[in-house]
Amino acid sequence: MKALIIEDETAAARNLTMLLAASYPEIDVIGTIESIAEAVAWFGSNATPDLVFMDIHLADGNSFRIFDNVKIECPIIFTTAYDQYALDAFRVNSIDYLLKPIKQSDLERAVGKLATLTSAATKEYVGRTHEMVERAKNSTLLVQVKDKIIPISTDDIAFFYTSNEGVSVTTTDGRNYPVDGTLEGIFSTLSEEQFFRANRQFIIARRAIKDMSVWFGSRLAVNLSVDTPERIIVSKARTSEFKAWLQ
Repeated sequence: MKALIIEDETAAARNLTMLLAASYPEIDVIGTIESIAEAVAWFGSNATPDLVFMDIHLADGNSFRIFDNVKIECPIIFTTAYDQYALDAFRVNSIDYLLKPIKQSDLERAVGKLATLTSAATKEYVGRTHEMVERAKNSTLLVQVKDKIIPISTDDIAFFYTSNEGVSVTTTDGRNYPVDGTLEGIFSTLSEEQFFRANRQFIIARRAIKDMSVWFGSRLAVNLSVDTPERIIVSKARTSEFKAWLQ
């Protein structure tokens, strides 16, 4: 069996490789990939492995973005440092995951489960994985506040904002949280029907838009139902696109 590891922490990748060698010497780790871009390029030029271990959060963003560019036709075991309560969806959909630091017993549970799958069950398993990823991308954002991981429904998001301090998300009731990643990466995980990249600073939610004002130079100033750190201006070049999206 050939396995691919997608993990941006060298120590975590090395530990997983050692655990696999100890329990499953028949599994050949054919490579370790550290980023979304590298993963997309790898799947575009290599045969699909038998198994993928995938860290959910990579240095260049959420690993779910990989699925926007390639279709992975093999079972995936996700790895994460997030608290278990935030990952109930994985269990409900029979998607295996390993909580870091990975334990030998947990690894054996996950790999052992996959070893019992028939070809038909494997195909169904892969399909459920893709369905779970799509729901996760479009319905929930996980934010870290101190030692807690808080799931936020995208229905409750008013806007994302980037500044020198980083990226933040504001909910429709005015709560504000820091978010990992870039505005570009975050936008790629959202529903384009519900969110619009207004400019370099803002991604705004359709449901949060209160009204608009004509601004200087045929631009639009967008007013939301919550306070924003600065005025949201849509450029003249994107005004038609924004109106079409809003309709």
